[in-house]
Amino acid sequence: MFNNKTILITGGTGSFGTKFTKHLLANYKPKKIIIYSRDEFKQYNMQVELGGDKFKCLRFFLGDVRDRERLNLAMREVDYVIHAAALKQVPAAEYNPMEFVKTNIYGAENIVYAAIQNNVKKIIALSTDKASNPINLYGSTKLVSDKIFISANNIVGKSKIIFSVVRYGNVAGSRGSVIPLFNRIKKNKEKYFPITDFNMTRFWITLDQGVKFVDLCMKKMKGSEIFIPIIPSVRIVDLAKSFSTKIKLKKTGIRPGEKIHETLCPRESSHLTYKFKNFYVIFSNNEFGNLGKLKRFGEIGIQTMKDFEYNSGSNQDFLSIDQIRKINKNILNDTL
Repeated sequence: MFNNKTILITGGTGSFGTKFTKHLLANYKPKKIIIYSRDEFKQYNMQVELGGDKFKCLRFFLGDVRDRERLNLAMREVDYVIHAAALKQVPAAEYNPMEFVKTNIYGAENIVYAAIQNNVKKIIALSTDKASNPINLYGSTKLVSDKIFISANNIVGKSKIIFSVVRYGNVAGSRGSVIPLFNRIKKNKEKYFPITDFNMTRFWITLDQGVKFVDLCMKKMKGSEIFIPIIPSVRIVDLAKSFSTKIKLKKTGIRPGEKIHETLCPRESSHLTYKFKNFYVIFSNNEFGNLGKLKRFGEIGIQTMKDFEYNSGSNQDFLSIDQIRKINKNILNDTL
């Protein structure tokens, strides 16, 4: 799919963007990969990490998603866009709401208009579990972003451009992940692991799994879908114990805007949610009614039950401490 194509990745120097770029270089022969981000130092570091001028298809384009004119220039002759740029830290959003609005909402709008103006073929935006029934500013801005991308399919006219969204949970080992923190506490033999709440759970996906899922969704998307992978949950206390059972756990209290459990499919959308073999899809309200079964993406999807909710606390699949430990080991070895 990506062979001889031009792909633009916003937020391309982040954890996902870097990994997705490596995935493209290892598995395809793209015409161009445009890394669009606003930090020239991170772009330089990424160039060095990828081997300097080893890959002639790489382009590093300085710019901010807040700047529609710059995006419009960057998207000339682009086939596919992966929109990964976002401000993401929950406490920071509570303190700096307008900065998150400018990047996560206005930035999404700018992506849509630049993509339509340049006749891009496909755009996938990365979302988060916090966009489902959000209680914090970050999740709220991502929910608006999701709505912008889904509704963009209604304004493309005769153009064949399509927009979809990928929504998944916490990415193990990504920038801001708790794994490096817990590993540092273990190495330094500190007195305790800080746990916001002993009942807290999270959906868990590795960066490699996230990259492969986005690749899959780019191939399957028809437009207006929110793709959600079927993934396991972790108990935060088990995550801490996977590093050490000798270090004590200290309850520190929930941070502003934080949930005990996260939701990927809200019950309010159960009538629009279909389960396929390895993922759920929430379809646009404009397109689907109560259909029961649906053939799409080369397989049969089954509509979820009324009031179905895909929640990290009630998930049927939880990682054991041993399983978490193996994932941690692979992640930490990969970052050395």
